[in-house]
Amino acid sequence: MADFEIESSEGCRWMKVTIDDDDVRTERGALYRMDGNVEMDVPLPSLRSMWVSLFSDESVLRPRYVGSGQLYLDSTFGGYHIFDVKAGEQWILERRCFWASDGEVRLGIHREPMWTSWWAGEGLLWYKTTLRGEGQAVLSVDGPVEEVELRGQRVLIDGHFVVARTSGVRMRLRRPARSYLSHWLSGQKLSCSYEGTGRLFVCAVPYWRQRMQQRREAGEAVVE
Repeated sequence: MADFEIESSEGCRWMKVTIDDDDVRTERGALYRMDGNVEMDVPLPSLRSMWVSLFSDESVLRPRYVGSGQLYLDSTFGGYHIFDVKAGEQWILERRCFWASDGEVRLGIHREPMWTSWWAGEGLLWYKTTLRGEGQAVLSVDGPVEEVELRGQRVLIDGHFVVARTSGVRMRLRRPARSYLSHWLSGQKLSCSYEGTGRLFVCAVPYWRQRMQQRREAGEAVVE
């Protein structure tokens, strides 16, 4: 299996991936340096995946690196979260969160219910990347990740702070208040409700450099 390591310098973080007669998949365009006897190819997606790509900004083309050596992926002011994908479970990732994974981890596609997609402002077709198999995977995130385990419970989160969940957890949009009047007076928008049995990865607080970068991109004034 590949060895994933987070390196950092000057407030930036990047992934170092070491493979020994093995293979890994990465997000499209993530590579900045490759050492050793490593070759890259791009497995062609299925016809279904190509069709899905017409209605989603998720990439269906993920390069594969095979051989022995080291890969260095692009740096960011945000961070990365390394976790184990276990046999028999499926992870559903939020948009643009996939960064890299072992070759034994299979990538797929999940579609949220149309009603949920509509109220979330994503149109009628909301596709996300899924992970199956057994191995390690890496998420690209804005800050530290907290793991929340649900056992038939429900948790309400005001915002898109969940970056990944197992397939046993369903996502819906709900009013946090009981009545429409309380909902309107509270100033709270529809919140994401997660219920079922499984695990969530929650990233609610970005690293401060990442927050400043996001504010600059949004055109907000930043006080140095």
